[in-house]
Amino acid sequence: MGRSKETFNKKEVRKKKERKKKDKEARKLARQENKSSGSLEDMLAYVDEDGNIVDTPPDPTKKKKIKLENIEISTPKLDPADRPDPIRKGVVTYFNEEKGYGFINDLETQERVFVHVNNTLEDIGENSKVTFEVEMGQKGPTAVEVRLT
Repeated sequence: MGRSKETFNKKEVRKKKERKKKDKEARKLARQENKSSGSLEDMLAYVDEDGNIVDTPPDPTKKKKIKLENIEISTPKLDPADRPDPIRKGVVTYFNEEKGYGFINDLETQERVFVHVNNTLEDIGENSKVTFEVEMGQKGPTAVEVRLT
């Protein structure tokens, strides 16, 4: 099909494609002219004493000396003296003997802890004063090693 038989729409599409091609070439030339040297110094970023990213190197007079021994990467270890006593005291507030479970109110923290008959060392009932340890069960904290006081 010769150009003389092109419709108006086809001419507009062709002109639009040529214009796009020229614009793309112009942008490419502009990028090449404005291209920086790409040196390492242009790519470096520094962090100042406040933690902000800056393009100027830090002032060597503000440098602080840190001992390697003072750096802690993990959580500090607890001393055995700082650990709480695993044996707690409480009162049985509810106990269902048929189903074999109940709840103990911790006297120190006032939290309610589930207890099952399999975790008791002695027979317990409601209003019994007991000592126990807490472990995580399937649905939350569970009292184990339950004894009467």
